[in-house]
Parts: sequence; structure tokens; C-alpha cells
Amino acid sequence: MVVLDFSIVNVALPSVETELRMPADAVQWVVTGYAISFGGLLILGGRAADLFGRRRMFVAGLIAFSLASLAGGLATDPVLLIAARVVQGAGAAIVAPAALSLITTGFPEGPERTRAIGLYGAVSSVGFVAGQVLGGVLVQFTSWRAVFLVNVPVGLAAAALSPSVLGAAKTRAAKTRAATTRIAGAGSHRLDVRGALLITVAVTLVVLAVSQGVVLGWSSPLVIASAMVAVAAVAGFARAETRHPEPLIRPSLLHRRGLRDGTTLAFLLGLWNGGEMLVLSLYLQQVLHESPLLTGLIIAPQGIVGFMMGVTGPRLAGRMGVKRLLVLTAAATATGFGVLTRLPATGWSPVLFVVMLIGFGTAGTALGSTVLASRGMPDADQGLVGGMINTSRQIGAAVGAALLPAVAESVSHGDGVSGDRAAMLAAAVAALAATAVAWRAVRTVPVRATA
Repeated sequence: MVVLDFSIVNVALPSVETELRMPADAVQWVVTGYAISFGGLLILGGRAADLFGRRRMFVAGLIAFSLASLAGGLATDPVLLIAARVVQGAGAAIVAPAALSLITTGFPEGPERTRAIGLYGAVSSVGFVAGQVLGGVLVQFTSWRAVFLVNVPVGLAAAALSPSVLGAAKTRAAKTRAATTRIAGAGSHRLDVRGALLITVAVTLVVLAVSQGVVLGWSSPLVIASAMVAVAAVAGFARAETRHPEPLIRPSLLHRRGLRDGTTLAFLLGLWNGGEMLVLSLYLQQVLHESPLLTGLIIAPQGIVGFMMGVTGPRLAGRMGVKRLLVLTAAATATGFGVLTRLPATGWSPVLFVVMLIGFGTAGTALGSTVLASRGMPDADQGLVGGMINTSRQIGAAVGAALLPAVAESVSHGDGVSGDRAAMLAAAVAALAATAVAWRAVRTVPVRATA
């Protein structure tokens, strides 16, 4: 459901823009507002799951997410809609790391965990496909409001079923909380709220600077001030982490190469994925004048291939190693975006094939980066790892959702196709950077995973 809410809203954006009379440069905040609060609060949500119980936090996040979805579906004002999306993102920031850490602590490191993470990614791809297709159906035959309201019964039902379905995780969660307390050296379960607020402010201002840089110019006082305050917030966060008795991120964790590489790859993946979905949805509807339903069906094969990769990827990782798999999938993604730099002005048949290649690369990169980041980490920190890997991806998605449409807008000059081609080139650069990170990881620390 968390993944679905990215893709389902992309299809609805043109309808939202028309009905609520939102300016073109403001409608992106329906996506970006969700990504900001999601990315900024994930680390706090992950550590809260470690300390207070993964199942408990999972249910709390589902309830918050569902109520915010209801508010979004009933919104009659752009500000209220964006505010509801921000709260949705906060709920998702509790759900996502709790869910991932329930998986990583429930399976021992090695083949079993790799397969479990693969299935986790496959289910995420199902959410992506469902969002594209269901969003098109709902927008075309009902209203854009239905893309929010559909979450309400699903989220509340999941929250009601979770206590019994996830009951087996309760004992292990209690043991993990005790281990976390020993690591932290205190039993107060204090969360670093100040650190969470600082990193959220930093993410918000980075996205603001990126999104407005092309519109107002990079020398604009607003852009410069946003960037400077963001740097100050990051510095304040780093200082707060060294002084807090139970920091969100212990400095020693940042020395782990696998965690650094995994989060870097997740950031780059989020950048190309978040921006690509938005640009392609607008390209198909505004340049090729396709319906919301057909738009969803054209993009859906990317998620279908992603599901297949989630199921078969662990076996492929066992044969070639997780790091070599990352090189292959990142390079495949870069190739796909390279082809999309020649987006046609008419006809979408080439897009249908290329999005499947991108789906393969994106899903494989998601699997490999998650395994890489969680490998060797104690159970007591798996919620935090889940928060960090998701934070990196969602910060990337926020930047991508702002940057790629901004690139398209600055290059188009009334010609939507040329702008969209430039946006795909930017996505290709991000995928090439991911390929370089994965290649360096293979050459420096040759670790082989079996599945």
C-alpha cells in the first residue's frame, strides 16, 4: 500500500491539477510532500520500531496512513491535499521500516533472508502495478479522490488483522528491544526527536532548492537560502547525533561499508524511479494524449517484471553474488534510460519494451542494496537499517520528483518531447552513477552471497 500510493497518485495528477486549479509547478508537491515526510521520518520510525515493538508501530503507522488517506480523498483545497499527503508520508515512515525489520529479524542472514527480501520487493512491485492500473481505472471511471479513499478500508483491515497475523513476532521483538537497550547503554527508550526534526528540515529544503532552482534560477535568494539552511541543518543533525545518549544513528554504524554503499544505491534508485514515474505519466497523457487507464497499462509491465525479479533475483544473486548482480541491474537500468532519451513524439510501443528493462534493473538494484545494507547488522539495529535504506530511497525519490520534471520544463520550451528526453538523460546519469558504486564495491570487498 505504501508503494502503491506513489504510483497511483502519479496517474491522477493531471486530474488533480485541473479540478483543484493547481499551478503546474505546485502539483508535484502532491508527490513530493509525501516523499519529504516519508524520507525525513523513516530513521525515527525505524528506531521506534526497534525500541517499542515492530508490530505495535506497524499497526500505529497503518492507522495514521489510513486516516490521512481519508482526509486526502475529501480535500477540496490544494493546501489541505498536500497536508494530508505529508501526514500520509509520516504514517508510511512508521510502517515501512517496521515491516522490513520484521522480515530481516524473522529470517537468519544468508539464503533465507535474501529470499525473504526478494519476496518483499516482489510484493512492492505488485503494489506498483496495482497503483498504475487501479489509478487509471479509478480516475477514468470515478474520480481522482478514489485513489486516496481506496486506502482506507485496506489500511484499517490490515491494522485489525496485524495483531493476530504478526503475533509470532512478539517474543522476538521483545528480545530485540532488550538487546537495543544494552547497545544504547540506557533503559529510558529516549528517541532523538531533535535529530529527526533537523534531518526532516534538511530534506525539505534540499527538495525546495532543487525544485525551484530551474524555475527561479540557481542564484535566486530563495534557492540559495534554502541550500544554506539545509547544510546548517545537516551539520546540526551530525552534532546532535554525537551528543544524544541514544542517537538515531550511532556514528560507528556509518563506518560499515555495506551500509554506506547500500544507502547510496538506494538514493540513486529513488532518484531515477521517483522522477521517471512522474515524467512518463505526464508524457503519455499530455504529449501523446493517452487516457489515465492506458497510461497505467503502458507503465504496468515495469512492475510486472519487477515482481518476477523479486522472485527469481535471490537465485541469480546466489549464482553471481549480490554485488555483481548490482552492477548488472544498474547497467541495465542505465541502458533503458539511454533508449528513452529518444522518446517518440507519436506512438508508445518502444516505451512498452524499455520500461520492462528498467523494471528489471530497478527491482534488482532494490534487492541488492537492501541485502548489502542489512548484511552483518545485529537484529537490534535492523529497524534502523530499514529506516536508513528507505530514507535514502525516499530522499532520492523526493529529489527525483522535483529534479526530473524541472529538467523537462527547462529544456522543453513548448516542445514536451525534448524536455522529457532530457529528463530521461538525467535518470540515465543516476543509473550510471549506481553502476559505478556497485562496480567499486565488487572490486574492493569481494563478498559472495548464496541463495
